[in-house]
Amino acid sequence: MILQTITPTTHDLGQFEVRRALPKKERTMVGPFIFVDQFGPAQLDIGAAMDVRPHPHINLATVTWLFEGAIDHRDSLGTFSTIRPGQVNLMTAGRGIVHSERSPDEERATGPRMYGMQTWLALPDGREEIDPAFEAVSDLPVIEDSCAKAIVIMGELWGKRAATTTYADTIYAEILLAPTGSMPIEAEADERAVMLVGGEASLDGKPLGLYELTVLAPGHAMTLTSERGGRIMLLGGEAFATKRHAWWNFVSSNKDRIRQASEDWKAGRFPKVPGDEEEFIPLPEGRPKTVTD
Repeated sequence: MILQTITPTTHDLGQFEVRRALPKKERTMVGPFIFVDQFGPAQLDIGAAMDVRPHPHINLATVTWLFEGAIDHRDSLGTFSTIRPGQVNLMTAGRGIVHSERSPDEERATGPRMYGMQTWLALPDGREEIDPAFEAVSDLPVIEDSCAKAIVIMGELWGKRAATTTYADTIYAEILLAPTGSMPIEAEADERAVMLVGGEASLDGKPLGLYELTVLAPGHAMTLTSERGGRIMLLGGEAFATKRHAWWNFVSSNKDRIRQASEDWKAGRFPKVPGDEEEFIPLPEGRPKTVTD
């Protein structure tokens, strides 16, 4: 049973598009997921690049997952990690972190590929101000047969659990269906949704719209199928009892905490990113693209 279908807001960044499904006015969260961006597929020109300058986060964890391409991640903990397909990068902001995301030099030389997901998880009550942390996990469980394959990115699905840290109950997986492939969607999570990010697929016979976030009713077992092949993301988990607020790159249960983080960023009180200290994204003057209220 489908509860809701959310059409993302598309932002054209010149050589590639970013589609934001959450947060939206009609829904702000699915489980702990409060921000869902899908970008690409795109082939950038030789010499072009993605360059997201250093910027701050609080009270959330970012999850980066690529289908194609590569991204260099640097953060204020001193982390440097090149994200590639098959590896999940989980950056826990907690009480505060700064990071940048840029195309690697070798990608710039050949024309970067851009295709993947960027999501944020709100941290649960009592854990919003934990110490910042970073992890990259590539040894992820894979469930497959001749016509279907699923990679468990976070949480437990189909009897397999990923090693990726979770702070609230979380499910996150990439599903690849070959022509005539099918896969059951487990019904255990409080909240769950699917997004078709390539090809075509149906859910219990109902076609999925490309890049739409389809929110599913809890407790209902459903099956994904594809006639010609498709790529689908499954996400969700524990429903939060306490409301979360989002403004720009900040998420918190406390609006005053977001105001404090904004003042701290404007005043230069956040730490620098080693190896990427010269540039930064300034605090927005008006209403940012990401806001819940």
